[in-house]
Amino acid sequence: MKNTTVLISGSSIAGPALAYWLSRYGCTVTVVEKAPALRLGGQAVDFKGATHRTVLGRMGILEEVRRRQTGGTDQAIIDAEGRTLAILPGEFTGGEMEILRGDLSALLYERTAGSCEYVFGDSITSLTESVGGVHVTFERGAPRTYDIVVGADGIHSNVRRLAFGPESQYVHHLGHYYALADVRVGREPVMYNEPGRMAAVGGPKAPAFFVFASERLEFDRYDVEQQKRILAEAMKGMGWRVPELMAQLPDAREFYLDSISRSEVDHYSRGRVVLLGDAAYGNTLGGFGTGLAVVGAYVLAGELAAAGGDHRVAFQRYEEAFRGYAKITKKGNAGPFLAPPTSGRIRMRNWMFKYDFMLRAMLKLTDKFATDIDLKDYPSPEHVRGTVC
Repeated sequence: MKNTTVLISGSSIAGPALAYWLSRYGCTVTVVEKAPALRLGGQAVDFKGATHRTVLGRMGILEEVRRRQTGGTDQAIIDAEGRTLAILPGEFTGGEMEILRGDLSALLYERTAGSCEYVFGDSITSLTESVGGVHVTFERGAPRTYDIVVGADGIHSNVRRLAFGPESQYVHHLGHYYALADVRVGREPVMYNEPGRMAAVGGPKAPAFFVFASERLEFDRYDVEQQKRILAEAMKGMGWRVPELMAQLPDAREFYLDSISRSEVDHYSRGRVVLLGDAAYGNTLGGFGTGLAVVGAYVLAGELAAAGGDHRVAFQRYEEAFRGYAKITKKGNAGPFLAPPTSGRIRMRNWMFKYDFMLRAMLKLTDKFATDIDLKDYPSPEHVRGTVC
């Protein structure tokens, strides 16, 4: 069996990274994205370790990522009077190479737009699998049939919901929420904590970055004004200059709020549908999501090439090769680190960054997780193009 047509849902990082490889193997690739255009902006993401460098190098974008990198920025942890309590090193928050999510997304889009079809402003409404493929209906476009459908559409994956089941079965709330906003109080990168809450400005993630502890909240993911009210309520009574930041919220043009959650599925695929990136193994703010997405795309495409396009063989090998690498997402929870629950925990977190040996130990551990996979040398696209897809 030779699979020829692939539909990828999601145009952020994982989707275009997979499209890059599959189009080089000769597949006919369509990427569908609910947003009306490519999403630029967003927080900074990072890569770390030899595995990430190797995959970026094989994609031919390593030097361009380095050229566009923002550079790790040290961030002062301050008290309510603005006095420095500790320094959060840029090499800890920004990894080896830090780049704005929007810049990375644009870079991947530039490398694939000429060889793949991108459909913006549309979304999948149903998936019906038959012997010959997956029949797909859309909100706006005409129905089409594909050999493979890939859910690379994030932790709130629409493809996972349609093919696997409700989000509540696969996404686990980790007790915190975070928000990104283009509001500013000064330019110096600083972070301020009170028990269970954090406010940061000028750091690597966004002009303003907030985290707060909370039970699961019910809100409309597309109602930005409702989300702004949720954040304002969560930050009420907080010291330092947080009231000034909240006063700017109504006029913030860029704003995003979501839970810190973990996605976990028993199997990455069902039939001809397969999940990639956060849809399968996401952990919000865990520090590994972008690397997992790019490496996962390389492995999934490579296994399809090695299997001659047989999705049953390829999907099984993809899961066998990748599940151990993705296990890091089951362990971390950035919420208690960014917004410790007590004053004592805040002091303990700050203490960790006063000693160089503690920082080196943490960096060594993250590098170990980032490189914990044996990358295969998959068939060269030039050698197998047209025989896989």
